[in-house]
Amino acid sequence: MVDKVKTAVLGATGIVGQQFVRLLSRHPWFEIVALAASGEKTGQQYVEAVDWVVSQDPPEHVADMRLVKPIPDAIRDAEVVFVALPKEAAGPIEPELARAGKIVVSNASIYRMERDIPLLNPEVNYDHIRLVEVQKKRRGWQGAILKVPNCTTAILTLSLKPVHDSYGVSRIYVATMQAISGAGLRGVPGYMIVDNIIPYIKGEEEKVVNETNKILGTLSGEGVKPAGIEVYATTMRAPILDGHLEVVYAHTRGRVEGEEAARVMDEWRSIPQELGLPTAPEKPIIVHGGKDRPQPRLDRMAGEGMSVSVGRIESLGDVLRYIVLGHNTIRGAAGTGLLIAELYLKYYEKLV
Repeated sequence: MVDKVKTAVLGATGIVGQQFVRLLSRHPWFEIVALAASGEKTGQQYVEAVDWVVSQDPPEHVADMRLVKPIPDAIRDAEVVFVALPKEAAGPIEPELARAGKIVVSNASIYRMERDIPLLNPEVNYDHIRLVEVQKKRRGWQGAILKVPNCTTAILTLSLKPVHDSYGVSRIYVATMQAISGAGLRGVPGYMIVDNIIPYIKGEEEKVVNETNKILGTLSGEGVKPAGIEVYATTMRAPILDGHLEVVYAHTRGRVEGEEAARVMDEWRSIPQELGLPTAPEKPIIVHGGKDRPQPRLDRMAGEGMSVSVGRIESLGDVLRYIVLGHNTIRGAAGTGLLIAELYLKYYEKLV
């Protein structure tokens, strides 16, 4: 790819927006041509407007960029638009961008469950990208909207895919301990989370239930037939900066030995690895043998934040128990967004 693809980031000052900027700044295929924010930050230099927290400093070549409004006219040069806006702000903007011919890769929860909009975890359901063709035809626009899953769901389904393919999963119980970065820069007041665990995250459990079944479902006609897995989720906020830890009990069709399941998960690869996509980790799933792994502080940056780490894999008859950890703002957000855009450019465009 000789000429870099021009990109814009909407919601560039939030944590996920910062991750997009950080990852795009060193990407071999993409070039940032616009950064957007709403409200009083519009017009400011990026370095002045952002409370940078994801690495040492903002990339030098974007530090002096002026923030523009998140509207099509302000980002007309961008071919791919990465959205890290709240759903309320993203809702009216994303269709406008798609009508304007932009490829919209969005972390906002709105439209994730729409029939013709692919909800993609690229190693898990890369074939669902075919819905883009349905979407363009049905809606009459030249661009497209592609959705990044909820962070918890992205981590869960990546670990679950080889188990489901090999043994069949009928029911899942999952309990999560989620990092505060998942709530944004100002999402959880310090006094509430320090020395504490909050045993409820609004809307999170419903997302895990619905999105898991769409992602693990199969293409059928002009939509996705849900996987039909019973999902019972309990989500909690824990005093961790980054990294969601999930305890999974997966009911399978018959007994599965823990060692066999560990081997299947460890050896599993998918299309992003076969295509050599730049953001795809060499190993999507890293299996640990020790009883005390994975841990957020030790394992969240596995595969530069794009691998999930799995441990304590144990057979309980026809139930497989394991613990999975993933970086919520990379694998669960911006990193998967980049991987979706890469998949679109190198996989989907060859299909049509």
